[in-house]
Amino acid sequence: MKEINKLFIGGEWVESASGRMIEVVDPATEEVWARVPEGNGEDIDRAVKAARQAFDKGPWRRMSTYERAELMREMASLLKSNAEFLGEIESRETGKPVHRTKQDATGLHQWWHYYAGMADKIQGETIPFEDDKHIFTVREPLGVVGAITAWNAPLQLITMKLSMALAAGNTVVLKPAETTPVNAFEIAKLVEKVGFPPGVINVVPGYGESAGQRLTSHPDVDKISFTGDSATARKIMRAATGNLKKLNFELGGKSPQIIFPDANFDSAFESAVSHGFDYTGQACTLGSRVLVHEDLYDKFLERFKERAEQIKVGNPLEKVDIGPQANKQQLEKTLNYIKIGQKEGARLVAGGNRPSVDKGYYVNPTVFADVNPEMRIAQEEIFGPVVTVIPFSTEQEAIDIANNVSYGLSAGVWTKNLARGHRMAKELRAGTVWLNTFRYVRWVAPYGGYKASGWGRENGTEAMKEFTQVKTVMVDLNE
Repeated sequence: MKEINKLFIGGEWVESASGRMIEVVDPATEEVWARVPEGNGEDIDRAVKAARQAFDKGPWRRMSTYERAELMREMASLLKSNAEFLGEIESRETGKPVHRTKQDATGLHQWWHYYAGMADKIQGETIPFEDDKHIFTVREPLGVVGAITAWNAPLQLITMKLSMALAAGNTVVLKPAETTPVNAFEIAKLVEKVGFPPGVINVVPGYGESAGQRLTSHPDVDKISFTGDSATARKIMRAATGNLKKLNFELGGKSPQIIFPDANFDSAFESAVSHGFDYTGQACTLGSRVLVHEDLYDKFLERFKERAEQIKVGNPLEKVDIGPQANKQQLEKTLNYIKIGQKEGARLVAGGNRPSVDKGYYVNPTVFADVNPEMRIAQEEIFGPVVTVIPFSTEQEAIDIANNVSYGLSAGVWTKNLARGHRMAKELRAGTVWLNTFRYVRWVAPYGGYKASGWGRENGTEAMKEFTQVKTVMVDLNE
């Protein structure tokens, strides 16, 4: 069993205030495989104090942008050389197939390289007005950022939030999800090895009602960057009112993949399969609603059912397509939604049950056909391997169905008609629209949602606006 006994605060490994431990469960076996210290409000206070001191008085604030960038590049190199090890831990924590988590981990260093290059390009502007006045702006870091990551993709989320916040010159208190905290400590070890100044990055896992509540309400925290569900985001909004923190939310999705008759059918079909069931359905951007033109509907559905039944479900350490749900609560939620779909009258054409295994939070890929867009399974985020297939007849009907949900994270359109593709991109209410591809998320392109899918943007140059604030300086040249 892997055991981590101390929190990472102020550049040191310290005992937690309570002495309690969090038991981390392997979703493939339902057995405890790791134990980490449980942080509480007192630990958050210590971490925020360290981050505040590092920002206000430490060497981090006095470093040149070049020096900060050099540390980030060293971090990128360590992430690259440790990618396989980190990928293995990600698999144990989340239940994702290990061959996928290792592959995902190999690209994480790119975020750090990209934002290292951004550190010295955060610029203001000169504003011409009157001859005897000189007006200019500067972009400055916010201060202390509270980064709260979800359990479904801990490595990527930690990478994104840390690299963006640090490039802007902020300091960070990281609270990983209590069910997937192990890699956060491995990242802390790399931070220590690189030599970031004490307090720049602090790691305190804990439960939402204690550590999370204190972090989001703390008067010395200037911003919360949160990835998770909408209900928790609303709690954070209320907690953040004390000092009117800036907030970044990357929340849920119910993303459509829209397939027109002129689409490259094979490409669209493969995308619907992989981006419907990938990661056991536990990714916000997955295309859990597949909108298929009525001319293709029967052909698509027959083939989709066959492929869903061929997907190999099993132990993520073996050669499988998908592993278990990441935790028991999520498994129960998915199974409940399958029952809801059946009660609503949707036609279950594949899955709907669990594989024959003794242990593990497994569920078979599930396909519902003839789904009314108003049904709950077509409206609400399930976060499991459940895909709804919905027919449409016209372009406008596809737009109406796609937009008629509370979410707006992403959407995909499959068509060879370039004009139609651009029309769809304009009309779809989503933060990202993909044409003839899907779920292509990279560090260079802004990422975030419309409506209940979130506030603000991560990735790309746009993220720097989220982690900085503008100061205007006016000079009277007559004095």
